Amino acid sequence: MLKKFFACVLAATILFASNPTKAQYEDDGETIAEVPTEIYMWVQSTPRGNYWFNHRDSGYRVKEDGTLDLYTLMVPTVIMYDNIQIQDVIQKRKWRQLSLNGYERLAGRADFLKFDLRNMTVQVVERVDLDDTWAHLDSDTSGEPVALTSIPAKDVRYNFYRTILEWARAHNELIIARSRGHLSDADGDLPINEVPINKIFIPPAEESSPA
Repeated sequence: MLKKFFACVLAATILFASNPTKAQYEDDGETIAEVPTEIYMWVQSTPRGNYWFNHRDSGYRVKEDGTLDLYTLMVPTVIMYDNIQIQDVIQKRKWRQLSLNGYERLAGRADFLKFDLRNMTVQVVERVDLDDTWAHLDSDTSGEPVALTSIPAKDVRYNFYRTILEWARAHNELIIARSRGHLSDADGDLPINEVPINKIFIPPAEESSPA
């Protein structure tokens, strides 16, 4: 039952170093940005960027009564761009006549993902452009839910989302321990195989290609 696992995880809380380890993302020898690897886990690289998710701050949505919604998983992610992708983003903003203030230092973006495990959808609830100091340049909250089953296996998102869900399943008790809310009595008594993250179908690994 989850209550038993929850207690075990609290006793095994991970302590992070005060001086974070960072992974440098370079393009043609030029350092574009650094990613703190004690917070972010690398998933994959494409010709245009590196994909990471924040394993330390991933958590379940907290309901108004303070209990956790085990059907809604919130996951912060970052995608660090290469120079070609940076120029592509800047050119598209020019075409759309959007502000370019600060975009000479564009390094990537943060996507804040919402996984709905009941309806099997994923939504980018906010997308934020980042400079090389991780300062916010601009944001977009127009993302709509997308059915996970509608994402083709060759889409770069397929492997990214699949890996996040696999990690969440393997570390569910840790996620609960780190979430800001608490389990309801009913959820605390759920058998492990009835926990939503353990019931959903996660597709098999496929080699993804840039989208």
